[in-house]
Amino acid sequence: MKLSTRGHYGVQAMFDLAQHYGEGPIPLKSVAERQNLSEHYLEQLVGSLRKAGLVKSIRGAQGGYILARDPKEITVGDIIRVLEGPVAPVECVGEEMQESCNRLDVCITRLVWQRVKETIDQVLDSITLADMLEEAEKLKQQGDFYMYYI
Repeated sequence: MKLSTRGHYGVQAMFDLAQHYGEGPIPLKSVAERQNLSEHYLEQLVGSLRKAGLVKSIRGAQGGYILARDPKEITVGDIIRVLEGPVAPVECVGEEMQESCNRLDVCITRLVWQRVKETIDQVLDSITLADMLEEAEKLKQQGDFYMYYI
């Protein structure tokens, strides 16, 4: 299983907004420059994140985007699911695909994939933006902080 740039860049952008949480609206142009990402692509990603209620947009000359909730209330899993969809290594363990398999009751390998999915979900849901900020601060104090990449 490999995440697309949507998930990767989305987590980077949300981390950037978390770094500036409480400072007011952050223009996407600033996020794009700091994270070395395409502003146009970020607009698409942030649109999905806004619809999901993870970010809020503020219009006007001093406008931009802010996190809709505190960084400790937003997990990496929240972001990934919005941008990538359900996290499942194979279709038969995805939420909407279970009915399509006619071997669901007798498939031994499905048990493996279900455990893989549950483990991935557990990890993604255990890491908040606040946790990422904490880790970035530790790296910064160690002098190894250049950019926090996922």
